[in-house]
Amino acid sequence: MNAFQAASVKNYSDEDLMEYFQNGKEMAFNELVYRYQNRLHNFLYRYTHNHQDCEDLVQETFLRVHKSKHTYERIAKFSTWMYTIALNLAKSLYKKKQRMYKVPIHKDESDPDDRELLLEDSTILQDDALHEKLSMEKLEQALMELPEDFREVVILRDLQQLTYEEISEITDTPMGTVKSRINRGRAQIQALIKDYVQLGTNA
Repeated sequence: MNAFQAASVKNYSDEDLMEYFQNGKEMAFNELVYRYQNRLHNFLYRYTHNHQDCEDLVQETFLRVHKSKHTYERIAKFSTWMYTIALNLAKSLYKKKQRMYKVPIHKDESDPDDRELLLEDSTILQDDALHEKLSMEKLEQALMELPEDFREVVILRDLQQLTYEEISEITDTPMGTVKSRINRGRAQIQALIKDYVQLGTNA
């Protein structure tokens, strides 16, 4: 590869940066942290509903990336590799605590990159705050009632906007199973909240 140019670090792909980092360029790792810390916080907050746990997991994920840099192979997308590490850490925390925290659907105000789940409901008037509040509460309850394997892929697809291929790799699950779980999870959510709101999702 060409010599690493610190001044143009933002122009490198994630995979380029990881390769430079493997070759001892610490600034490349710093750029990866900058690119992903907010998205990673958003992703992990869905599992913990606890800012301290979330921050600890974000730091631990980047620590694992740093320590395991030579296990990364360029044939894989860096983001997929990193999300797999983060998901495994989150699952380990869940097992350690023997319970899954509530998964919030509402926007995490501390995270500028956080996404709200798309709501489509023609019965909600602009000033009907109570109806909207009840809809969001129902939506949170419905997501928490999903089996963990359904909830996991719905979060990755509809909240993190990852592709089916990425989700398949991250969860080590066949793509057909991933699609089935997403569709079944969405259907269960719609059935649970049908009297309040329709869930808008991307195909």
